Amino acid sequence: MSHTDISGLVRDFLLWLDREPRSYAAAIEAWRTSCPRLTVWEDAMEQGLAACRRDEAGTLRVTVTEQGRRLLHQLR
Repeated sequence: MSHTDISGLVRDFLLWLDREPRSYAAAIEAWRTSCPRLTVWEDAMEQGLAACRRDEAGTLRVTVTEQGRRLLHQLR
């Protein structure tokens, strides 16, 4: 996947996630949309750029995957 394969909003979502650990609740609150054409969250997940995982305390976190980090590195 090249950097041209993702939208600017997906890039912004990944950069936001990469800045600090985000809980699922915080991520869904910040990136919630009712517009079916703005599928930022779903696009990032489907492309393997972000994932939901439980941390050691059992909190569901949204993180940038290694593939997502590689893509961000290409974009910088």
